[in-house]
Amino acid sequence: MGKRQDRAIWLDYLRAFITVLVVAHHSSLAYTTFASFNPQAYNASTHPIVDTVRSKALDIFEDFNDIFFMSLMFLISGIFVLPALARKGRRTFVRDRFYRLFIPFAIAVTFLMPLGYLASWRLAHGNCDLHAFLTDFITVEHWPPGPPWFIAVLFFFNVIVAAGYRKWRLTLQRWASGLAGIAGKPFRVLLLWYFLTFCLFMPLVLIFGGSAWFGIGPFAFQLSRILLYFGYFILGMLIGALGTDTGLLAEGSAFMKKAPLWAILCLLAYTGLKWAGGPIEALADQNKINEIQARLLYRPIWTLSCTASCIAFITLFRRLCHSARPAWDSLSANAYGIYLIHYIFVLWLQYLLIPVPLSALAKFALTFTGSLALSWVIIVLVRRIPLVGKYL
Repeated sequence: MGKRQDRAIWLDYLRAFITVLVVAHHSSLAYTTFASFNPQAYNASTHPIVDTVRSKALDIFEDFNDIFFMSLMFLISGIFVLPALARKGRRTFVRDRFYRLFIPFAIAVTFLMPLGYLASWRLAHGNCDLHAFLTDFITVEHWPPGPPWFIAVLFFFNVIVAAGYRKWRLTLQRWASGLAGIAGKPFRVLLLWYFLTFCLFMPLVLIFGGSAWFGIGPFAFQLSRILLYFGYFILGMLIGALGTDTGLLAEGSAFMKKAPLWAILCLLAYTGLKWAGGPIEALADQNKINEIQARLLYRPIWTLSCTASCIAFITLFRRLCHSARPAWDSLSANAYGIYLIHYIFVLWLQYLLIPVPLSALAKFALTFTGSLALSWVIIVLVRRIPLVGKYL
């Protein structure tokens, strides 16, 4: 028990859980204390919809998610890549990824995301003039992709790996075997994982800062994290190269048996990050340290929090998820579609709730539950169309 159609149940459930976190993350962004809205260019806002009610609790929730959840999503996405390449060959692999990833991305950014961003236009301009909105969407907002940015980046990562597969195959297999060989040395795994995260993240965050994005039309990525995401994608490939029942992913490995310890480390690392963040920011505000020095002090703790959180969630789901559950099966099967369309409901619910006299936490709860439920139901129905269900 624990597998379904050659898939590890716990991995499918973890991916579904992160999708839920994505919906919750976006649902929280209208209500954080740092939220700001720019009506001249709403894509320059911290979030396309910003309310007047705020919650510090949602600051913590949003910040904790932001540190690790997309890195973990890329890592999970890489786990089945090498077995799929070996089974299908490069040409079929890329063709399948084109249908599975690129076409849904193109549909989402062309037709679906504008529906969501129309709520931002209405908040900024007080009307739904479609011609003015679409002109602004392309010329001023520069065609923001919304959450589907991840799908485009993931597609290109797959293409890069497929293109170099013949040349890199033996090297990747050696690395995968070496990584599996230290599954019995969990603290060595932790140190190597942290070192990798540090090396992938620190150079670019020192150069670009933590918030800069680069985009060409609807293709966009966060400059400081693109190497981190690609590195975690490769790490996922190495972890999954030998299967989901061996090496680091084996339930009985010493690495997995440390799940409670990794969970504690996850909480301690994030607590340490928040504890250190205030004094570092104060020193920067007082001009006692410059911006680069502040990043050198803060970001190594950030990378530890990212590492510990990813490890904690992987090992906890591996230890806890042993059998199928109908609700989780449905969520897992529809998670990709939920990811694609949830932003529409998030933005419109946040917009519609602006005049409602409720607290930030109440509005967050309504936005989150409403967006998740609506996305889930719609995707269940849409996936009954055979062609859609095949790729979504």
